[in-house]
Amino acid sequence: MFFLPAALPKSLTAKYLVILVTTFAVQESHALLARLFRLKSLSSLLLSQIDCAMLPRIYEKSPAELVQWCQEQGLPTYRAGQIQQQIFPNRATQFGEMTNLPAKLRELLAATFTLLPSEVVAHQIAKDRTEKLLLQLHDGSLVECVLMREDDRRTICISTQVGCGMGCVFCASGLLGLKRNLTTGEILEQVLRLDRLLPADEKLTNVVVMGMGEPLANLKNLLPALDRLTADDGLGLGARRITVSTVGLPEKIRELAQTGHQFNLAVSLHAPEAELRTKLVPVNKNIGIEAVLEAADDYFAITGRRVSYEYVLLGGINDLPEHARQLGHLLKSRIAHVNLIPMNGVKELPFAEPSAPQTGEFVAILESFGVPVTVRKRKGADIDAACGQLRMKREQQNLVVLKAGPQP
Repeated sequence: MFFLPAALPKSLTAKYLVILVTTFAVQESHALLARLFRLKSLSSLLLSQIDCAMLPRIYEKSPAELVQWCQEQGLPTYRAGQIQQQIFPNRATQFGEMTNLPAKLRELLAATFTLLPSEVVAHQIAKDRTEKLLLQLHDGSLVECVLMREDDRRTICISTQVGCGMGCVFCASGLLGLKRNLTTGEILEQVLRLDRLLPADEKLTNVVVMGMGEPLANLKNLLPALDRLTADDGLGLGARRITVSTVGLPEKIRELAQTGHQFNLAVSLHAPEAELRTKLVPVNKNIGIEAVLEAADDYFAITGRRVSYEYVLLGGINDLPEHARQLGHLLKSRIAHVNLIPMNGVKELPFAEPSAPQTGEFVAILESFGVPVTVRKRKGADIDAACGQLRMKREQQNLVVLKAGPQP
């Protein structure tokens, strides 16, 4: 057994409790913390210092699981719907705000679950009103998410992994490698935090899963999160307003298609032929462009949803007329759309932005093949908007501090 020392320094109280809890299995630690919250002998100081990140996020439970939890607590099942209403449409940030619930239930929720446990360590706002959050998770990991405003659209971009293991040479997310998958709750917290940046009269309209990480490499945790977003008692978004990106993992593309959802699929192609794509997207060596295209064709055949092909234009590397013609030949017989993305300059990466004339010629060539094409508008150009850029900057700052050591 473990005992709480009678006289523990205030500065160490929370750390001691976290160490104590982590010696238990995850489920046992959650139950232990709930009991600790209920112990009247614990002072309010101790309660305020307990690391709430150790508690599970309440929205990790599906609606059915939340109903079951209410039944286990001897509560009427309609309380589950009231809780869901407060989390999603009402945008509650803490359980105390859920005033449609009895005070004792609010206390029980706070003792058992958490809502937004991650710390916002950076919040950048661009001139075009794009907002980027850098969140620090319970283990110190950093993830990014972005809110973009465009006319009547409110689009968010969320991450699925800490870092990325795909190794795309032009992407800041992969420079520090892959640390781990995000949990369903960690994915959803990004959505909830960005949603709460909007005024009361605005709603999220679109979600793009194009942040840090390879979404299809974490499909197990991503799909339950998307289920919450499309559920009537969640955000109620239509599946067609959600876009999932991938470098092209054929079997995972087919698995996504078989879910029965009408999600949009965006394949990060970035090159029209194998040798160049392998240089830019190293995992292509073990997959091949044809396998990616065949899987994308299957996705269209199963879902009826047109596939988008993402193509980052790197000045002098993949933006030449010959590349546009090769891409046109690949896609001319497919129901497809190309999103051209001019390289967003990252000083740590040796790639140049394409020139406007070069981009214009690339577009014209694709259109001559009958391939629909769009040049993505650059959002958040005056902040660290490139995927993984803000996290990388923060990680480098932390590294400098560690190398410097303690100051006298």
